[in-house]
Amino acid sequence: MTAGATEARGNGPVNAAEAARRARATSRKLAVCSGKQRNAALLLAAERLEETEGQIVAANAEDLRAAETLVRAGKMSQAMLARLRVSEKSVADMAEKVRSVVRLPDPLGRKLSVMELDEGLVLTKESCPLGVVAVVFESRPDVVPQVASLALKAGNAILLKGGSEAAHTNEMLMSIWTAALEENGIPADAAQLLRSRADVMELLNLDRDVDLLIPRGGKEFVETISRQSRIPVLGHGQGICHVYVHRAADLGKAERILLDSKVDYPAACNAAETLLVDAAVARQFLPRAIEKLRAAGVELRGCDRTRAMVSAGVDPASERDWAAEYGELILSVKVVDGLDDAIQHIHQYGSSHTEAIVTEDSAAAERFLNEVDAAGVYHNASTRFADGYRYGLGAEVGISNGKLHARGPMGLDGLTTYKYKLRGSGQTVADYKTGKKFRHRPI
Repeated sequence: MTAGATEARGNGPVNAAEAARRARATSRKLAVCSGKQRNAALLLAAERLEETEGQIVAANAEDLRAAETLVRAGKMSQAMLARLRVSEKSVADMAEKVRSVVRLPDPLGRKLSVMELDEGLVLTKESCPLGVVAVVFESRPDVVPQVASLALKAGNAILLKGGSEAAHTNEMLMSIWTAALEENGIPADAAQLLRSRADVMELLNLDRDVDLLIPRGGKEFVETISRQSRIPVLGHGQGICHVYVHRAADLGKAERILLDSKVDYPAACNAAETLLVDAAVARQFLPRAIEKLRAAGVELRGCDRTRAMVSAGVDPASERDWAAEYGELILSVKVVDGLDDAIQHIHQYGSSHTEAIVTEDSAAAERFLNEVDAAGVYHNASTRFADGYRYGLGAEVGISNGKLHARGPMGLDGLTTYKYKLRGSGQTVADYKTGKKFRHRPI
C-alpha cells in the first residue's frame, strides 16, 4: 500500500490518490448529468436523512462519548464538542438545506456572455463545473450533506476528510448519501470520504486530479494546509467578528444584536468575539449590556476604560484577546473614540470575516459599510447572518475571507467556473491578417 493507505470500505478508496482518480473520472460524467437527475438524487438524499434520523443520532452519540472524555482531559475544547453534536433537529436542518439547494436554479450551462466575432463566428462564455473539489474539515458532521449537495448541484465530484472525532457520524452520513446517488444512476464515487491524516498529506500533492482544496478549521490548520498544498486552496477563514455600538445607536437594538451575535451559537465562525463601544455612549450602554451578557454565561475581558465603567465582572483584556477567536462564551470589550478608531481597530485585529455597526446615523453606517474591508459588513444586524443558507445560497461550502474566486459564504457560484465555446463556419485566423475585420458585437 502507498502512503495514506486506508482500509477499503464498501465503495470507498484504498488511498487518497485512488479516490482522486475515481473522482476525476466521475466528474466528467457529472458535468453532462441533467439538472433533473442531479435534483432527483438530492431529493432522495434529503428523504433518506430524515428516514435514518435515529441511526445518525446514535452514531453521533458514539462520537460524543469519546469526545466528552477528551474534553475532560483537556484535549478538546467545548466549542469543538458543540460543533460535533447532532440532534433530531440537526438532522431535519440537514435535510432542509439539501432541499433548499434543489430549489436553486441550475448553475450549469448559463450563458454569461455571447459575442459575435464575425458573421457565422460566435463566442459564448458558459458556466461549467470546477471538476473535483476536496474539503478537509473539523468536528461538524453537517458539513457532509451541505458540501455534498452543493458539489452535486454544481456538477462536481467531492472528496471529504472529516476529523476523527466525528468518524462514526460522518461514515453514517456518507453511506446514506452514496446510496441515494446510486439509486439515481449517479456513481457513488461522486462523493467519497477520506479516513486518515496520511490521506490529507497525500491529497495535497494531487494537483493533477483535484481542482480546489477547501480547509475548514482554525487559523493554524488552514495556514498549514495552504503552505503545503500544490492544489489551489480556498481557506475557510478565521472568524474574529466585531459589533461596534456607535454613538448614534439605538441602545435597545444594540443589546439585542450583541446578544444574538455572541450567545446564539458561540462556536460558529460568525459569532462576535469583540464588542467595540463608542466612548460617547459607553457609560450608558456598558453596565446594562454587561449585566445581560453575564446573565447569559458570557465571560468578559475588557480594556481599562471598560473596567472603570462597570463595578465588577470584567477581567483585564490582554493584547492577545483582541486577536482571539474564542469560539465559546467569551467576549472582549473595548471603548473606542469614534468611528475612525473603531475601523482602525477592526483592520488591525479583525480577520475580514463579518463586521457590524449599530447606529441610526445613516452617513456613519455608509462609511462603515464602504470603508471596512471584510467579506460581510452589516448595519443594524447580527453577525450571525453570515451563512450560506441565510443568504439564500441553499447551504455553504465554507466562508472565505479572501478576495479571489469566492468571498464570504461560498455557494454554487464558487463551485463553478466557465469555458469559452466558439462556433464557426470555416474561419481561420489567416483570414483576419489579410484585411478581414472582426465585428465584436455583443448579442
